[in-house]
Amino acid sequence: MSEQQQPVFQIQRIYLKDLSLEQPNSPAIFLEQAMPAVEVSVSVGMEQVSEAIYESIVTVTVTAKIKDKTAYLVEGQQAGIFEARNIPGNDLEPLLAIGCPNIVYPYLRSNIADAITRAGFPPLHLAEINFEALYHESKQGQAAASQAS
Repeated sequence: MSEQQQPVFQIQRIYLKDLSLEQPNSPAIFLEQAMPAVEVSVSVGMEQVSEAIYESIVTVTVTAKIKDKTAYLVEGQQAGIFEARNIPGNDLEPLLAIGCPNIVYPYLRSNIADAITRAGFPPLHLAEINFEALYHESKQGQAAASQAS
């Protein structure tokens, strides 16, 4: 009779994978008095690095425009390497798509806010994200796409 292996989940490393900042209309944009309109997009990715080792990546793109001019564009990718062993098959994908981004995202929020402030703009504090809702939306979108084809 084989022993049941205990599930293992550990953070191996959290790191800033990529960060870019563009200010195409500086310095003239600093003379504008209007508040910028800000758009934020978020995506989550994951991949298996080796046996029981996974990388989870959260990407955020922030675009701020004043009238029709871009004030700044910031894109950041925060990643984590996680060990996940003996996790039941149905639980692994939600762990990687919900649990890991919840761990990584606060670091990304801080890095994005820091980049925007260092660029000379007022701080932007990104809202909390419900990664569980994003995951379920993604699954529903995939199901609808497979039914359509």
